[in-house]
Amino acid sequence: MLVGKSDQLDNVDLLSGPRDFTITEIGRGNAEQPLSITLAEFPRPWRPGLTMRRLLAAIWGPDASVYVGRRVRLYRDENVSFGNDKTGGTRISHASHIDKRVTVSLPKSKGKFAAFTVEPLPDAPAPSPTLSPDQIAASTDVTWLREQWKTAGPQQRERIQQRVAELTPPDDAA
Repeated sequence: MLVGKSDQLDNVDLLSGPRDFTITEIGRGNAEQPLSITLAEFPRPWRPGLTMRRLLAAIWGPDASVYVGRRVRLYRDENVSFGNDKTGGTRISHASHIDKRVTVSLPKSKGKFAAFTVEPLPDAPAPSPTLSPDQIAASTDVTWLREQWKTAGPQQRERIQQRVAELTPPDDAA
């Protein structure tokens, strides 16, 4: 697996592209990263840097306790620097609970400001209705099964994985 030993969501966790996350809990971090945000869709917390904390305050207000239940789309910005190194950083592109595009000018580096734009994040798709074991067994559409897996419960996920394995030819050994 490509999971690092980090104790938080890092920008490299977003190399595959932007992802939507639901905030489930707000906690205290440390002096350098005082805000620790638990995400429903990720096993480690997101600890936004100062610029993203300012952006969250600009779009949702300074009381972080109201962020629970809200959603953000995070992406990797490869142009973020730490010192002289381009390390990449985690940025917000979309957020729920805003009704229009919000653009905020925030400090980017010493003496330099940049405009950060956040678009409204549409409502999350409704969960799929419960699938019966017969529906899973009868399906021959691997793409559909994989889509259903995203919102399925643990038992359904296991059945879906088994059905996908049945429908997917094994790789030929070289």
